[in-house]
Formats: sequence, C-alpha cells, structure tokens
Amino acid sequence: MDFTTLTIEILKALSIVGGYGIGIILLTIIVRAAMWPLGVSQQRSMRTMQLLQPKMKAIQERYKSDPQKMQQKMMEFYKEHKFNPMAGCFPLLIQMPIFILLYSTLMSPQFIQMAGDAHFLFINRLDATLKTSAGVSHDGILGVSKYDTFMTGKTAKVYLKDIDEPLENVKIEKPQRAIEVQGDLNPGENVDFKISLDNLNLKFSQLDQIEKAQIDVMDVQTKETELIDFTRKDGILTATVPTKEVQTSFHYDVMLLILLFAVTMVLSQKAMMSMNKMANQDPAQAAMQKSMNTFMPIMLTFTFVIIPIPAGVLLYLIASNCFQVVQTVIINKQLEAEDAKKEEQISDIDLADAKQIKEKE
Repeated sequence: MDFTTLTIEILKALSIVGGYGIGIILLTIIVRAAMWPLGVSQQRSMRTMQLLQPKMKAIQERYKSDPQKMQQKMMEFYKEHKFNPMAGCFPLLIQMPIFILLYSTLMSPQFIQMAGDAHFLFINRLDATLKTSAGVSHDGILGVSKYDTFMTGKTAKVYLKDIDEPLENVKIEKPQRAIEVQGDLNPGENVDFKISLDNLNLKFSQLDQIEKAQIDVMDVQTKETELIDFTRKDGILTATVPTKEVQTSFHYDVMLLILLFAVTMVLSQKAMMSMNKMANQDPAQAAMQKSMNTFMPIMLTFTFVIIPIPAGVLLYLIASNCFQVVQTVIINKQLEAEDAKKEEQISDIDLADAKQIKEKE
C-alpha cells in the first residue's frame, strides 16, 4: 500500500463523522496538531532571532570590512546565546513532505473516483475546479476537451480464448497510468486508446489467452465514465471511441473558496506580524516582510484562478490557514508568559544581589 492509498483510507475512516468535507478538515487538524511542537520550536526561534537582531546588526556593522572576522564573531555570538539561525527552517523542511502528501492525495484520481461527487456546506463537488467541463456518462460518446487526461477503473472484465465465461473483477495495476491515447486528442473526432496487457493482474499464461476486455474509462477533467470494449491487437488492448466537445462551466462555490483562502492567509500573516512587532525589528527588514505578506496572498489567489485546483484541496488549505492563526496566537501567548517569567527571575536575582551588597556595606 502506497502513502496516497494509506492517506485515502484514513480520510475514508474520518469521513464517517460527517462526510468527506469534515474528513478533510479533521485530517488537517490531526496532522497540524501532531506537528504542534515543531510550530513552537519555529516561533521560539523566530522570536529569539528578532530579540537578538540589534546585537547581530551591531556586529555586522562593526566588522563589515572584514567578512571573515564578522563570520567568526557571529558564530561566537550564536554559541554564546545558544541560538541556531537554521532552527526556524527545520520545522518547515519536516512539514513540507506531509503537506505535499496531503495535497497529492486530494488531487489523486483515487480520491476523485471515491469522493469527487461529495458535497460539503456550499461546495457542490469536492473535485470541482473553478472551470470544469461536464460530460454524460454511459452514453457511448466521450465528452472531451483538447488536453484532457484519462484513467481506467480499478477492475476489468476479461475474455480468454476457448473459455465461455469471462474473468470478472480482474485488477488493473495503477489505473491512473494504465491507459494511453494514441495520436492527438481532437474533440469531435474518434480517439484511440491502448492498454498494455501487463497492466492486468493475471498469470502469464492467461495474458497470452486474452481476446478482449471491458474496462471503465474516466475522463479525469470531466469525470465522465464510459464502459469501453477493448480488443487485442499486436500484443496490446486497443479501442476506438467517438468524442464530442464539451462546454465549460464556471463554479462560483470554488471562487468563494479561493477568496476564503486569500482571507485566511492574510489573517495568518497578520498573526505572525503581530508577533514580530513585539520585538525590535530592522526597518528595512520589516518593510520587506510587509511587502511579501501583501504580495503572497495576491500571487497565490491569482495562481489558483489560473491553475485548476479542486475544491477539496482548497478546503484543506483554508483549514490549515485557520489552524495556523489559532496556533500562532496560542504559542505567542505562551512565549510571552515565558519571557515575563524570565524577566521576573532576573529581577529577583538583581534584588537579591543588591540586598547582599547593602548588607556587606
């Protein structure tokens, strides 16, 4: 079982609570909660770096004419304060593979086939993108667009030589890669498909006896499915299917999700900015960070308008952003409490020292 299949099985179990929409949110919360200690480490590192920023800048100014000496003094400074400048990046490096796995799972044909037509709140379909083309399944004609891709069902009905009864539910290995289009795909013209016999989970002796097979073929973009008869030719299964051009539909529910993503991303960045204001920050660095925080939501929102992103993926990103806001606020309060406690301890030590000095006098 690969990681995508495992994630889908977990999502399937979580969806019992209230559908696949709730399942996506719960899975996001579980993953982000598991990485909470990394979030604490990251924010603590960022906070420490900002508190030390004035001293670091002073060292850089003092030794700017001697880069080697400056590097040496900076390393001594990091060691003295027990600070690792890369500590804030390390949690991100660990989180990225997990985020990519969740993203690829929600984009996978397996998830689309299993829960693509599921709805959640105002979302009509979790597999819908901003613009999609809808086709009519099982009418014998594939509704396609120029650059559509295809996948097979998980099983096939296979007919062997000299055997009257077909083999039912023959497993197809890697359905999303099993089928290929021969030549160009032109809407309104016949499309030629081919499937290698090696994609059928059968014994070698059975593969040699295959005459034909019935296999479900799905257009990944339109989600239209047709049961197609494949015949054996030159050691592969081939089929010719008539096509027609489909009309594109605009989904306002997905547009609303994209706008919600932009809003939650801005809130997440504002939460991080509020933490940064607690420490002295270089004006040039603050201006650069403010510019990036303004530019990033606009850039990503525009990207999601151009590149087709399924509603399920957008729901995951929104849930992740909301969790980030709550996490940032809670951890920031925790770090503020730790700083206050340290300052109190330092004050107590100073008072005790002053008292001892006074007593000696």
